[in-house]
Amino acid sequence: MYSLLPVLLVFSRILLAFAPAFLVPLAWAWFLDAQGHALVWAYGFALTTACGMALWRLTRAHRRELQAKDGFLLVNLVWMLLPAFAAAPLMFTVPDITWTKAYFESMSALTATGATALSGLDALPVSVNVWRCFLQLLGGLGIMLLVVAVLPMLGLGGVQLYRAETPGPMKDTKFTPRIAETARGLWGVYVLFAVACMLAYRWAGMSWADAFMHMCTTMGLGGFSSHDASFGHWDSARIEAVATVFMALAGVSFMRYFIVLRQRSLRPITRDREIRTYVAVLVVSIMVVAVLLVAHGDYDHFPDALRISAFHVVSLATTTGYASVDYAQWPVFAPVLLMFLGCFVSCAGSTGGGIKLVRMVLLIKQARRELVRIVHPRVVNPVTLGGAIMPTSVMTAVLGYMLIYGAATMGLTMVLLFTDMDIVTAFSAVVATVNNIGPGLGDVGPASNYGVLGSFQIWVLSFAMLLGRLELLTVLVLFTGQFWRK
Repeated sequence: MYSLLPVLLVFSRILLAFAPAFLVPLAWAWFLDAQGHALVWAYGFALTTACGMALWRLTRAHRRELQAKDGFLLVNLVWMLLPAFAAAPLMFTVPDITWTKAYFESMSALTATGATALSGLDALPVSVNVWRCFLQLLGGLGIMLLVVAVLPMLGLGGVQLYRAETPGPMKDTKFTPRIAETARGLWGVYVLFAVACMLAYRWAGMSWADAFMHMCTTMGLGGFSSHDASFGHWDSARIEAVATVFMALAGVSFMRYFIVLRQRSLRPITRDREIRTYVAVLVVSIMVVAVLLVAHGDYDHFPDALRISAFHVVSLATTTGYASVDYAQWPVFAPVLLMFLGCFVSCAGSTGGGIKLVRMVLLIKQARRELVRIVHPRVVNPVTLGGAIMPTSVMTAVLGYMLIYGAATMGLTMVLLFTDMDIVTAFSAVVATVNNIGPGLGDVGPASNYGVLGSFQIWVLSFAMLLGRLELLTVLVLFTGQFWRK
């Protein structure tokens, strides 16, 4: 019989590592909240710490090395249960919120999706908005990577956690001999970019509070804002330019930045096929949308259209989800293109969601290979990436992932249609949550939010966010009989 106790032992330590996160909104509440919500965040810290300590005492005699299935189970526990702890303070700080919406908001934050069920963000306590945004900073690169970096006690099980958590088809790639060193390096790069982003926002005209919150959601590619109008609150070309640059940077693999710093050379980026494709797709898409907006008469001057196009293309393509205008009112081609880009443009190893661009590149190469094989059945034409031949196991995993991705998207859409939701809202909501984009179209478009949906629909989309953040297979493997056999 499979024992959960060793996994719960490690989870107890993760709870203890997560508890200090409540001190961040506590500090903001202490100095800036007129309503005096500091005590709520103190209770959140105390509750999480107490639960972690109690669970540790109950399971401390069951320590053993983590196996592969332990890593998958632990990651699922973290991403399902931590949102519950994160949601608890929202019940006492957000007026008229239900547990369903509180959990949805926390799941959206930790998965860096950015789909919100709340309105009246401008009137919320500063500490609540700080908490929502700070969770996206933690969830962007992955709480598990942080835990592996700062808790050497996980030691022998670190590789299993890294493989279950890290997005992308080539999870076994390591850049240092010890996985904890790799994780610390990635978080070091992440923090470096975060500080630069916050200072840039402050320089562009944001207050320190807004600069901190939007730094969190920019680097996490989550898209939460402290204002209902998102970036339309400022209507500033300078602020949008800062956001565009740092969203584009966060859409690139942080592993590449790590290698650049170690080798002190830009070649790992300039020679990377995925990154070159990423830049090309963004540039072409920006130009296409800008030309369309001018041709349709939405903007009279091309520079204005180019500015708006660049901000929204990068925002949606990197699965951030910021908006400065209601792009759902553009010619229908544009918002559909933006949603489509969010499904695949982010690079593997970035904080973005979606299927990752490297998978799309490999799929296109595989399709070209099959077309060549039709004409020349005996030709040797392996799929390559960056000059390296892709193993059959990688290609099989990519094809299997895409099959499950399509099935999950259609299956969840059918579930929402069963609740009498219209097709545009249902399909776009599933695409937006499975790919961790945030805003969809229809009733959940950029001018609205997910709070208009029913409780069952919100729970379905909470599950969709979990599926997308853990790249489907990590979650769905728990539903196989083989997983639970000893």
